[in-house]
Amino acid sequence: MKTKCVIVDDEPLARELIRGHIQKLENFEIVQECDNAIKAMEALRNNVIDLMFLDIKMPQISGIDFLKTLKHPPRVIITTAYSQYALDGFELDVVDYLMKPITFERFMKAVNRYFTSDKPQNICLENENGFEENAFIYVKENKKIIKIYLKEIHFIEGLNEYIRIHTDNRRVVVKSSLQSIEKKLPSELFIRIHKSYIVSIPRIRAFNTTTVELENARLRIGRNFKNQVFSALHVKSDI
Repeated sequence: MKTKCVIVDDEPLARELIRGHIQKLENFEIVQECDNAIKAMEALRNNVIDLMFLDIKMPQISGIDFLKTLKHPPRVIITTAYSQYALDGFELDVVDYLMKPITFERFMKAVNRYFTSDKPQNICLENENGFEENAFIYVKENKKIIKIYLKEIHFIEGLNEYIRIHTDNRRVVVKSSLQSIEKKLPSELFIRIHKSYIVSIPRIRAFNTTTVELENARLRIGRNFKNQVFSALHVKSDI
Protein backbone atom coordinates (compact mmCIF):
# COMPACT_ATOMS: atom_id res chain seq x y z
CA MET A 1 0.00 0.00 0.00
CA LYS A 2 1.13 3.52 -0.74
CA THR A 3 1.68 6.12 1.97
CA LYS A 4 -1.02 8.75 1.45
CA CYS A 5 0.24 12.31 1.98
CA VAL A 6 -1.11 15.82 2.21
CA ILE A 7 1.05 18.93 1.72
CA VAL A 8 0.03 22.00 3.73
CA ASP A 9 1.90 25.19 2.86
CA ASP A 10 0.81 28.66 1.71
CA GLU A 11 3.86 29.08 -0.55
CA PRO A 12 3.44 27.59 -4.06
CA LEU A 13 7.20 27.11 -4.51
CA ALA A 14 7.47 25.29 -1.19
CA ARG A 15 4.63 22.94 -2.18
CA GLU A 16 6.29 22.38 -5.54
CA LEU A 17 9.57 21.39 -3.87
CA ILE A 18 7.92 18.89 -1.50
CA ARG A 19 5.79 17.56 -4.36
CA GLY A 20 8.92 16.97 -6.43
CA HIS A 21 10.60 15.09 -3.59
CA ILE A 22 7.53 12.92 -2.97
CA GLN A 23 7.09 12.10 -6.64
CA LYS A 24 10.52 10.45 -6.65
CA LEU A 25 9.19 7.81 -4.25
CA GLU A 26 7.09 5.03 -5.78
CA ASN A 27 5.36 4.10 -2.51
CA PHE A 28 4.07 7.63 -1.76
CA GLU A 29 0.90 9.24 -3.07
CA ILE A 30 -0.11 12.91 -2.76
CA VAL A 31 -3.82 12.99 -1.94
CA GLN A 32 -4.16 16.77 -1.74
CA GLU A 33 -2.23 20.05 -1.52
CA CYS A 34 -3.55 22.82 0.74
CA ASP A 35 -2.50 26.45 1.09
CA ASN A 36 -4.02 26.90 4.57
CA ALA A 37 -5.04 24.90 7.62
CA ILE A 38 -8.79 25.19 6.95
CA LYS A 39 -8.42 23.32 3.66
CA ALA A 40 -6.12 20.85 5.40
CA MET A 41 -8.84 20.12 7.96
CA GLU A 42 -11.26 19.30 5.12
CA ALA A 43 -8.66 17.07 3.50
CA LEU A 44 -8.20 15.12 6.73
CA ARG A 45 -11.97 14.74 7.15
CA ASN A 46 -12.53 13.45 3.63
CA ASN A 47 -9.49 11.22 3.19
CA VAL A 48 -7.38 8.69 5.03
CA ILE A 49 -4.03 10.46 5.42
CA ASP A 50 -0.91 8.70 6.67
CA LEU A 51 1.57 11.57 6.59
CA MET A 52 1.18 15.36 6.56
CA PHE A 53 3.91 17.78 5.48
CA LEU A 54 3.00 20.87 7.48
CA ASP A 55 4.28 24.44 7.26
CA ILE A 56 4.16 26.64 10.37
CA LYS A 57 3.76 30.25 9.22
CA MET A 58 0.43 30.33 7.39
CA PRO A 59 -2.55 32.72 7.25
CA GLN A 60 -5.57 32.31 9.55
CA ILE A 61 -3.96 29.70 11.82
CA SER A 62 -0.39 28.52 12.20
CA GLY A 63 0.64 24.94 11.56
CA ILE A 64 1.47 24.41 15.25
CA ASP A 65 -1.91 25.75 16.42
CA PHE A 66 -3.67 23.69 13.75
CA LEU A 67 -1.89 20.53 14.87
CA LYS A 68 -2.94 21.18 18.47
CA THR A 69 -6.60 21.15 17.41
CA LEU A 70 -6.42 17.63 15.96
CA LYS A 71 -7.53 14.82 18.26
CA HIS A 72 -6.21 12.09 15.98
CA PRO A 73 -3.63 13.65 13.66
CA PRO A 74 -1.70 11.66 11.06
CA ARG A 75 2.06 11.45 11.38
CA VAL A 76 3.52 14.92 10.73
CA ILE A 77 6.75 16.25 9.25
CA ILE A 78 7.15 19.98 9.88
CA THR A 79 8.50 22.05 6.97
CA THR A 80 9.46 25.59 7.91
CA ALA A 81 11.95 28.43 7.58
CA TYR A 82 11.83 29.10 11.33
CA SER A 83 13.95 27.15 13.81
CA GLN A 84 12.37 28.51 17.00
CA TYR A 85 9.40 26.14 16.86
CA ALA A 86 11.42 22.91 17.11
CA LEU A 87 10.47 22.39 20.76
CA ASP A 88 6.78 22.84 19.93
CA GLY A 89 7.09 20.17 17.28
CA PHE A 90 8.90 17.87 19.68
CA GLU A 91 6.15 18.26 22.29
CA LEU A 92 3.59 17.34 19.62
CA ASP A 93 5.55 14.20 18.67
CA VAL A 94 6.17 15.12 15.05
CA VAL A 95 8.27 12.72 12.97
CA ASP A 96 10.80 15.36 11.98
CA TYR A 97 11.42 19.10 11.68
CA LEU A 98 12.74 20.17 8.28
CA MET A 99 14.29 23.57 7.69
CA LYS A 100 13.73 25.24 4.30
CA PRO A 101 15.17 25.01 1.74
CA ILE A 102 14.77 21.24 2.05
CA THR A 103 17.26 19.09 0.19
CA PHE A 104 16.25 15.67 -1.08
CA GLU A 105 18.88 14.07 1.17
CA ARG A 106 17.37 15.69 4.27
CA PHE A 107 13.87 14.88 3.04
CA MET A 108 14.81 11.19 2.74
CA LYS A 109 16.18 11.21 6.27
CA ALA A 110 12.78 12.39 7.50
CA VAL A 111 10.99 9.75 5.42
CA ASN A 112 13.21 7.04 6.91
CA ARG A 113 12.28 8.28 10.37
CA TYR A 114 8.63 7.98 9.41
CA PHE A 115 9.07 4.33 8.45
CA THR A 116 11.30 3.34 11.36
CA SER A 117 9.53 5.15 14.18
CA ASP A 118 5.90 4.39 14.90
CA LYS A 119 6.19 5.64 18.50
CA PRO A 120 6.41 9.19 19.92
CA GLN A 121 9.95 10.55 19.98
CA ASN A 122 11.59 11.02 23.39
CA ILE A 123 14.78 12.60 22.03
CA CYS A 124 15.18 15.65 19.82
CA LEU A 125 18.52 17.03 18.61
CA GLU A 126 18.01 20.79 18.41
CA ASN A 127 21.12 21.57 16.38
CA GLU A 128 22.11 18.88 13.89
CA ASN A 129 25.58 20.35 13.52
CA GLY A 130 27.44 18.59 16.30
CA PHE A 131 30.34 21.02 16.09
CA GLU A 132 28.22 23.90 17.35
CA GLU A 133 29.48 24.91 20.78
CA ASN A 134 26.01 25.03 22.30
CA ALA A 135 24.34 22.16 20.43
CA PHE A 136 21.90 20.31 22.67
CA ILE A 137 19.19 17.69 22.81
CA TYR A 138 15.75 17.71 24.36
CA VAL A 139 14.78 14.51 26.15
CA LYS A 140 11.57 13.45 27.88
CA GLU A 141 11.97 12.09 31.40
CA ASN A 142 8.54 11.09 32.68
CA LYS A 143 6.39 14.06 31.60
CA LYS A 144 9.16 16.66 31.80
CA ILE A 145 11.26 17.92 28.88
CA ILE A 146 14.92 18.37 29.80
CA LYS A 147 17.58 20.26 27.86
CA ILE A 148 21.04 18.64 27.80
CA TYR A 149 24.06 20.21 26.09
CA LEU A 150 26.10 17.68 24.10
CA LYS A 151 29.32 18.96 25.65
CA GLU A 152 27.97 18.00 29.12
CA ILE A 153 27.43 14.33 28.25
CA HIS A 154 30.03 11.83 29.52
CA PHE A 155 28.43 8.61 28.34
CA ILE A 156 25.05 6.99 27.69
CA GLU A 157 24.12 3.63 29.16
CA GLY A 158 21.59 1.21 27.70
CA LEU A 159 19.01 -0.27 30.08
CA ASN A 160 16.78 -2.53 27.97
CA GLU A 161 13.91 -0.21 26.93
CA TYR A 162 15.54 2.82 28.58
CA ILE A 163 18.80 4.72 28.46
CA ARG A 164 20.62 6.59 31.23
CA ILE A 165 22.45 9.76 30.17
CA HIS A 166 25.40 10.57 32.43
CA THR A 167 26.30 14.29 32.40
CA ASP A 168 28.43 16.69 34.45
CA ASN A 169 25.95 16.95 37.29
CA ARG A 170 23.06 14.56 36.79
CA ARG A 171 21.83 11.28 35.34
CA VAL A 172 18.69 11.34 33.22
CA VAL A 173 16.66 8.21 32.40
CA VAL A 174 14.75 8.28 29.09
CA LYS A 175 12.54 5.68 27.43
CA SER A 176 14.53 5.01 24.29
CA SER A 177 17.08 2.63 22.82
CA LEU A 178 20.79 3.21 22.36
CA GLN A 179 20.30 2.69 18.65
CA SER A 180 17.75 5.48 18.50
CA ILE A 181 19.87 8.10 20.24
CA GLU A 182 23.00 6.95 18.40
CA LYS A 183 21.34 7.95 15.11
CA LYS A 184 20.71 11.46 16.43
CA LEU A 185 24.16 12.16 17.89
CA PRO A 186 27.03 13.42 15.70
CA SER A 187 29.49 10.60 15.02
CA GLU A 188 32.36 13.10 15.24
CA LEU A 189 31.64 13.54 18.96
CA PHE A 190 30.21 10.20 20.11
CA ILE A 191 31.20 6.57 19.62
CA ARG A 192 29.46 3.30 20.43
CA ILE A 193 31.98 1.16 22.32
CA HIS A 194 29.72 -1.64 23.55
CA LYS A 195 26.17 -2.90 23.08
CA SER A 196 25.40 -1.04 26.32
CA TYR A 197 27.51 2.15 26.02
CA ILE A 198 27.96 5.26 23.89
CA VAL A 199 30.74 7.61 25.05
CA SER A 200 31.70 11.19 24.34
CA ILE A 201 34.99 11.15 22.44
CA PRO A 202 36.23 14.44 24.00
CA ARG A 203 35.60 12.91 27.46
CA ILE A 204 37.92 9.94 26.90
CA ARG A 205 41.00 10.28 29.13
CA ALA A 206 42.71 6.98 28.38
CA PHE A 207 42.00 3.64 26.74
CA ASN A 208 43.50 0.28 25.85
CA THR A 209 42.30 -2.74 23.89
CA THR A 210 39.62 -3.61 26.43
CA THR A 211 38.52 -0.47 28.28
CA VAL A 212 37.85 3.25 27.93
CA GLU A 213 38.51 5.54 30.88
CA LEU A 214 36.45 8.65 31.51
CA GLU A 215 36.62 11.09 34.41
CA ASN A 216 34.40 9.04 36.72
CA ALA A 217 33.96 5.75 34.90
CA ARG A 218 35.82 2.87 33.30
CA LEU A 219 33.82 1.16 30.57
CA ARG A 220 34.48 -2.06 28.72
CA ILE A 221 34.94 -2.10 24.95
CA GLY A 222 32.77 -4.77 23.34
CA ARG A 223 34.53 -7.33 21.17
CA ASN A 224 32.43 -6.42 18.12
CA PHE A 225 33.07 -2.69 18.58
CA LYS A 226 36.85 -2.76 19.00
CA ASN A 227 37.79 -1.94 15.39
CA GLN A 228 35.37 0.98 15.03
CA VAL A 229 36.48 2.41 18.38
CA PHE A 230 40.13 2.42 17.39
CA SER A 231 39.27 3.75 13.94
CA ALA A 232 37.34 6.66 15.49
CA LEU A 233 40.24 7.38 17.82
CA HIS A 234 42.71 7.20 14.91
CA VAL A 235 44.99 4.55 16.40
CA LYS A 236 45.94 1.01 15.49
CA SER A 237 44.12 -1.77 17.34
CA ASP A 238 47.35 -3.67 18.11
CA ILE A 239 48.60 -1.28 20.81
